[in-house]
Amino acid sequence: MQRLVIFDLDNTLVDRQGPLADWVSAFSTRHALDDRDRPDLLQLVRERACPATFETIRARYGLAPLSATLWHDYVAHMARSVTCPAAVLERLSMLRRASWKTVIATNGGEEIQTAKATGAGIADHIDAVCTSEAAGGRKPEVAIFEKAAAACGADLADGGWMVGDGVDTDIRGGSAAGLRTIWISGGRPWPGGDVAPDRIATDVRQAIDLLLADGS
Repeated sequence: MQRLVIFDLDNTLVDRQGPLADWVSAFSTRHALDDRDRPDLLQLVRERACPATFETIRARYGLAPLSATLWHDYVAHMARSVTCPAAVLERLSMLRRASWKTVIATNGGEEIQTAKATGAGIADHIDAVCTSEAAGGRKPEVAIFEKAAAACGADLADGGWMVGDGVDTDIRGGSAAGLRTIWISGGRPWPGGDVAPDRIATDVRQAIDLLLADGS
């Protein structure tokens, strides 16, 4: 099996929930929204943040700025707010030094996901970022795993690993694509079902240590 590892981005390599909550708080204060609006606003961006989401937000709350302005402000906020621990960045570099091909496969728009990977410093430590927008398919569809492998010069048919926190998107999707999988549990128990991960790690640092120890 080739040394290929495909990583999820949100809540695997970076924490998305904290920056999202901070954005909701700042956005609500800036636009004088009622506190009761905050849970709905958070749900809107949590489900899928894209330019169309901000058209909905602008219309729902009667905001004056153009939806494009709101979207670009959101992208800028997330790009400067998400972080990746230095210990994880170093391990990503260790994978590359050990001849692993490393790539992100993430559901989301090209602009926002690339900005987050760059802002967190991850883009400098991996071979490529593959978004669902660019791939024309969303995890758990096999197409995005194929595009991610190709983006770093690998062939999905030669196998590899998928590392992520999503039960359906990352573990079931990765398994269906012929990849071995590591589930980032965050301390959660595996929910069971027809597919199980090959390994379970509490966080991505532990997952990378498993890959470095395995060597294949």
